[in-house]
Amino acid sequence: MQKKLVIIGAGFAGLKLARKLHNSDYQITIIDIHNFHQFQPLFYQVASARLEATAISFPLRRIFQGKRNVNVRVGMIRQIDTKAKKVFTRNNIYDYDYLVIATGCTNNYFGNKNIEQNAFPMKSTNQAIALRNKILLNFEASLSARTAEDKEAYNNITIVGGGPTGVELAGALAEMKSKVLPKDYPLIDFSNLKINLIEGSSSTLSSMSEQSQKNSRRYLEQMGIHIQTDIHVTDYDGDIVYLENGTQIRSKTLIWAAGVIGNVPAGIPKECITRGNRLIVNEFHQVKDLPDVYAVGDISYMETTRWPKGHAQLAHVANKQAENLARNFKALSRGKQPAAFTYKSPGTMATIGKRKAVVDFPKLHFHGRLAWLIWMFLHLMLILGVRNKLLVFFNWMISYFTNDSTLRIILLPSKKQTWLGQEYDELSV
Repeated sequence: MQKKLVIIGAGFAGLKLARKLHNSDYQITIIDIHNFHQFQPLFYQVASARLEATAISFPLRRIFQGKRNVNVRVGMIRQIDTKAKKVFTRNNIYDYDYLVIATGCTNNYFGNKNIEQNAFPMKSTNQAIALRNKILLNFEASLSARTAEDKEAYNNITIVGGGPTGVELAGALAEMKSKVLPKDYPLIDFSNLKINLIEGSSSTLSSMSEQSQKNSRRYLEQMGIHIQTDIHVTDYDGDIVYLENGTQIRSKTLIWAAGVIGNVPAGIPKECITRGNRLIVNEFHQVKDLPDVYAVGDISYMETTRWPKGHAQLAHVANKQAENLARNFKALSRGKQPAAFTYKSPGTMATIGKRKAVVDFPKLHFHGRLAWLIWMFLHLMLILGVRNKLLVFFNWMISYFTNDSTLRIILLPSKKQTWLGQEYDELSV
């Protein structure tokens, strides 16, 4: 009799695990709030009107067509009962023999409700589209702004967080400001458009090498980004950004990329959760004190000799963890011993703009055109589906040669779409 394996989350880790086990002896149910996989590293290109959302999204049911032992279900997890081995959504109950939690992370607003309500995050395709609409609507509103204060607020874009997401988005917006927007809005003086990047630590890309930190900051400043480090945002009311030193920035757009916190489903004991709201796992991905419950990806926290503070929350780590867990499940079904997870980082990278990127390999650090080409190639290979790879490649080539794209379309939901969204929410809760 096939064992029932329930995977919660279809991000990098959850999807990789299900794909590796699609021809196994397990009956797999993968549950996600969306019916598609999202390629998170390119959300910023959707937000800056470089790519359409469909180019970085792929239907889950298309991935598992013909895979008889994999079932896809759309829904939000309401509760997990680890004693009864049941997963509850609003309309269904799923029994399991083994449970894998791969729910990833969401934005961490550090308890500030005003920022949570008024800032624009970028952790999903829908949020990236909303941010694109917000940026474009600001330029439309700027044309009719009556006061200097309003014009200043519309022409200030503030990004909080100097990690890869914040740096890459800042660079994309800077290129948009210099090469695209003056042609679309000839009546607006874009020399007054100010892109602010605020980081709480002492440097941008603080998780990368000192060389990459310096090069990324140099690139950003050359592109006209106003960078402030060693300072935190304390509040935002939708019009004014408040900094801890008393400085105020008039800005209609605050983009929040300042930190993440784990998406822990209800029903998991507090004893299993550590800092960052992540699940404590051993080297076999088993959640502390919970038999037959596993966690992989950003939600998991595994301390090892090489990684005493846990692994980085990166797609490559998530994929490798999922691959190891898949091998362990296959070993388990054959009565063999599982293998402990070991990880050696191949390096990290970030792109700042056209022909501007930084790369850290274990023994080599470099930047510039070659780093940018490597970044593009590796990200292109990670995208699911030949069609999506071609879409992204052609969009990149057009943008490279023309310094433009044709994707600056404001698509706001109609009343019918809002109604459908509410119906979808009811399904997914």
